[in-house]
Amino acid sequence: MKLLRVGTAGAERPALLGADGTLRDLSGIVADIDGEVLADAAALGRIRAAADAGDLPVLAAEGLRVGPPVGRIGKVVCIGLNYHDHARETGAEPPAEPVIFFKAADTVVGPEDTVLVPRGSVKTDWEVELAVVIGRTARYLESHEEALAHVAGYAVAHDVSEREFQIERGGTWDKGKNCETFNPLGPWLVTADEVADPQALSLKLWVNGELKQDGTTAEQIFPVAEVVRYVSQFMTLYPGDVINTGTPAGVAMGQPEPKPYLRAGDVVELEIEGLGRQRQELKGA
Repeated sequence: MKLLRVGTAGAERPALLGADGTLRDLSGIVADIDGEVLADAAALGRIRAAADAGDLPVLAAEGLRVGPPVGRIGKVVCIGLNYHDHARETGAEPPAEPVIFFKAADTVVGPEDTVLVPRGSVKTDWEVELAVVIGRTARYLESHEEALAHVAGYAVAHDVSEREFQIERGGTWDKGKNCETFNPLGPWLVTADEVADPQALSLKLWVNGELKQDGTTAEQIFPVAEVVRYVSQFMTLYPGDVINTGTPAGVAMGQPEPKPYLRAGDVVELEIEGLGRQRQELKGA
């Protein structure tokens, strides 16, 4: 299923995108698409049954904002330097273990919401990423099979980053990762049963119509199953938590000087095979 949330920020309603492209209202079945629903097999079953029966109300999609596909996100865990080609382009050694950092949940916005270039920024960068959404509480998972069984689904994430803040201002990466609007998510949460192999997905990103990133999740150093298993050794993952799994080559930081960092007025578009497409216009904060 393709689950999403539509409406004004903070007042989104749950919806489903049918196989025929029709947007349908789920608010008569569930109050939201969030961790509580994702962990509730009966609720998901009711959604699936109603979708199969074709009796869900139709929503007029024109002019309707699409919000993040998951509400009330507890935490956003991010994996750095997780693609062989991205490590090569930045001159970094592939890590021996996954690099973990966090984005605050309040950085998450809708897939077509405005992204704000921070005040004083000269190195705002783009990163298309596969997001994993957790569907069951995960603690100390032992196998890849067990890890994948805890995944509710997948989504497109844009891990916007400010490289000067991240690398040159001291401390951890978090300063360059947590500026407001720095994690567009969606348009859909595609349930795990529709993604046959999370290691066989193409990822693309364009800036002002020019293709910048053209990669595949097959290049991940630590595949999705290992990422989920590994992270669960260090923290409890709860339904509705999100893991951003890293970006392929093609970011501004990895390009020759003068590096084409983002500016107000730029338009970024990104997509992952089967998971939908995002578009953001950048403005000054």
